[in-house]
Amino acid sequence: MNRRDFIKTVAVASLAREVGVLASPAEADAAHQINTVLGPIPATGLGQTLMHEHILTDFIGADRVGPGRYDAQDVIRVALPHLREVKSLGCGTLVECTPAYMGRAPEVMAALSKASGLHILTNTGFYGAAADRYVPRSAYAQTAEALATLWTREFQDGIPPTGIRPGFIKIGTDAGPLSDIDAKLASAAALTHQRTGLVIVSHSGNGVAAMALLALLKQHGVQPSAFIWAHAQDEKDTTYHRRTADEGAWVEFDGISPESTTRHIDLILRLKKAGHLERTLISEDTGSYHVGEPGGGSFGGYGFLFTGFLPEALKSGLSQDDVRTLLSRNPQRALTPLR
Repeated sequence: MNRRDFIKTVAVASLAREVGVLASPAEADAAHQINTVLGPIPATGLGQTLMHEHILTDFIGADRVGPGRYDAQDVIRVALPHLREVKSLGCGTLVECTPAYMGRAPEVMAALSKASGLHILTNTGFYGAAADRYVPRSAYAQTAEALATLWTREFQDGIPPTGIRPGFIKIGTDAGPLSDIDAKLASAAALTHQRTGLVIVSHSGNGVAAMALLALLKQHGVQPSAFIWAHAQDEKDTTYHRRTADEGAWVEFDGISPESTTRHIDLILRLKKAGHLERTLISEDTGSYHVGEPGGGSFGGYGFLFTGFLPEALKSGLSQDDVRTLLSRNPQRALTPLR
């Protein structure tokens, strides 16, 4: 990090201090609570939860990313109306999945959480998809143990310099079979999970990669219920969805949009028919403020799932109780740390 980025990081970190005192690690461990950017809350306090969203992203690459590339106050100006809107539609929690070296900004998320009233979760981990563009060079020389030590420290002490603690582990892989670096990231995630209880969310390039990840995690002694396969809708072979749920892992259908509504409803109904609605998670995977684009580019918002998708899903065979399972019960279970 250069001097300019360091100064900017310290400056925006003050935003986190302005919105309240963060809770201690001991408090977070009590009663299976979940870390939000404002401190731990009981799982039952999440409310309706969007499981995979983005508020701020920077796609320039791990070697050039940094807080000096954006104005935190401009991010807040652009993002806050969208967060307030989805809060007014009944959303209680937004899981912010932007990882380190792609624009992760916990101090900005803390300010937005305070201003919007939404619970927001941030993460630890590295993202190995997109041909490893967002993996820092240091990760190639480090062992999985060393990476796990780094990520565990973020859980224990908070993400420097903010003190904000992650609520989950975020990794990513390209299509299977797993590359060496992707396997290392997965092993590091497994070790971190064993020390923290945090659930592992993975962008997986296809069903082959998802099953390989699940197998590797199980080799490390990780329960399948600690694994969330993000972007599962991108895999056209739906047998992978059922196999993943059969194992006891979570299948996440994000990317919900007006154009994808029919397919997403079909995917959810398939898992419901197979008896796996209680292993299914949904979200839009939208937003966000794109660093490097004028005014943050086109911010997608988060409301369609509530205003457009759910009414169509209810017409197509889902019940109100199914919706409660998808948006409230399942996120509570999925995000609660496993000890």
